[in-house]
Amino acid sequence: MTKSIKRVLLKLSGESLMGDKNFGIEPTMIKHYATEIKGIIEEGIEVAIVIGGGNIFRGLQAKDNGIERVQGDYMGMLATCINGMALQGVLESLGVFTRLVSAIEMREIAEPYIRRRAIRHLEKGRVIIFSGGTGSPYFTTDSAAALRANEIGADVLLKGTRVDGIYDKDPEKHTDAKKYDTITFDEVINKNLKVMDMTAFTLCNENNMPVVVIDIHQPGNLMKFIRGEQIGTTVTQ
Repeated sequence: MTKSIKRVLLKLSGESLMGDKNFGIEPTMIKHYATEIKGIIEEGIEVAIVIGGGNIFRGLQAKDNGIERVQGDYMGMLATCINGMALQGVLESLGVFTRLVSAIEMREIAEPYIRRRAIRHLEKGRVIIFSGGTGSPYFTTDSAAALRANEIGADVLLKGTRVDGIYDKDPEKHTDAKKYDTITFDEVINKNLKVMDMTAFTLCNENNMPVVVIDIHQPGNLMKFIRGEQIGTTVTQ
């Protein structure tokens, strides 16, 4: 990316919080997330975060447990609130001011989502943690990230994964997988590359919101991106 970055929406995977566990939150992983975020806050970057809930519950798996899809999706939204509270606690233990914002009203633990208030928090240097997804079933946290990134006027949607970008095939299964440094939205669609769900991807495409996929597990990668180094894969029009 050539333009300077001032405000980012960081999408974090809930599954990554498990570390080597099969469930829940691995303390070293959430501390890693918080430390990386604190580093770019100190560079003057405004940061909003959407975190998934797959380490606790995934709505799409609800039917396997005899739970209807809508009920399962709401359960998944609550899982993101738990992860958001955990990340908030660790960030604040590192001296980072935060606001936990929920698309589902729960006044005792989180603010309701009000766009102008959220933007004001960012302008004051507070990290916004968006939880509760979009507040509606049938939408993933990828969609929530795309929606919030556009609403708050982020310069980029950063998707933190365990892979260092977008490949033409799964690099964990194919040693000859080719990595893209840059790629267009149309190319991703035509090649059927799995970057994020199509609703989220279309929203970013229609609003010219660049998406950058980076390996968030590698220490320092977030800072490298903010400082303009070529890292991960950038998806633009």
